[in-house]
Amino acid sequence: MSPKLFWIILVTSALTLVAGILVLNFMPGEKQIETRLTRHYDSNDPQFRRSLGVLLGPPILEGNKVEVLLNGDEIFPSMLEAIRAAEKTITFETYIYWSETIGQEFSDALAERARAGVRVHLMLDFMGSMKMDLAQIDALKKAGVLVQRYHKPVWWKLARLNNRTHRKLLVIDGKVGFTGGVGIADQWRGKAQDEKHWRDTHFRIEGPAVGQMQAVFNDNWLKATGTVLDGPDYFPALPPVGDMPAQVFSSSPTGGSESMHLMYLMAITSARKTIDLSAAYFVPDDLTIRTLMEAAKRGVRVRIIMPGKYIDSDLVKAASRERWPQLLAAGVKLAEYQPTMYHVKALIVDTLLVSVGSTNFDNRSFSINDEANLNVLHPEFARQQEAIFEADWRLAKEVTKEAFRERPWWQRVTTGVASLVKAQL
Repeated sequence: MSPKLFWIILVTSALTLVAGILVLNFMPGEKQIETRLTRHYDSNDPQFRRSLGVLLGPPILEGNKVEVLLNGDEIFPSMLEAIRAAEKTITFETYIYWSETIGQEFSDALAERARAGVRVHLMLDFMGSMKMDLAQIDALKKAGVLVQRYHKPVWWKLARLNNRTHRKLLVIDGKVGFTGGVGIADQWRGKAQDEKHWRDTHFRIEGPAVGQMQAVFNDNWLKATGTVLDGPDYFPALPPVGDMPAQVFSSSPTGGSESMHLMYLMAITSARKTIDLSAAYFVPDDLTIRTLMEAAKRGVRVRIIMPGKYIDSDLVKAASRERWPQLLAAGVKLAEYQPTMYHVKALIVDTLLVSVGSTNFDNRSFSINDEANLNVLHPEFARQQEAIFEADWRLAKEVTKEAFRERPWWQRVTTGVASLVKAQL
């Protein structure tokens, strides 16, 4: 064999291997929902609640207490206080965890509890934690923290590189849980007072639904380590502590990837009066767009808040604009948050259902990433979240049909380009 032919074969084989890996990463893991849901019931129909439990997996449990935490000044102290009070176990799964001031505070608190004998399990997405110093990870391990980095690039897992854990779950002693949109990085500090401090919401939960949150954490811990976390230190008896019906459920391309997509479609389809959506990243698929438009056309007031000029992904922003004309024509109200990056992920339907967690309103969250959400069906809690949404709406600039038609030419070009890769956003 000539040297030239050898190199041709070698390069061709390498390119074929790379192409195969890319195809495996970008193909959906399971069959996606293709047809719109039939509207069998309203959100106030008992069947809506039954269907949420049956179709999404875990049942809706009574007796929970959920507290809203706004921005870093409320979120981080509450999480750190719970960590420092842990007596038996801490399970913590997150996407963003960086070596900045707040990252160091969390690492110090986790390490201290591990040295005190608390079993601390930390699941970090490899990509999301790339800005974390290896020395900080080593210090955690030395203190006794069990650290796992989800889908670290290794040759036998190259086909899974595109699948990240985007879940944001913290459970203390199996009794207190946290979820929402916040990552462990300094831009989440403060109170969204300027463009360097992001607007976000997190939630603290007590009651029987915390056991479901622990089970979601256990899902990825088992996949990564082969170890099952069980027993009363992780799953204690959880008596009622409040009056909120709640459910924690998950989605993953390795099983149940359509659960999150299905939940949003069910909620939008059942809406009678109002849909308020806070969407940090808004690039929905065709089916979700049609479902939103149909809701608006039947008289549901649909409002969506998205980031404005402050956003950490210009590509997402460009792709999002592709479907705005259809939504505006159907009567959907769109607004861009002005003061800073808007990272809130929340859905409020008919002053009843509130769904919060890690999920973005895009294909990556619906079918590629591992996600987890908390659903609460409680009118008083929903009214509280609506009031927060109203406050955010007042700080947002509504998108009008006229202004959108007059947008700069370069926005039209970038939208066209970004739309080519919207399935990966």
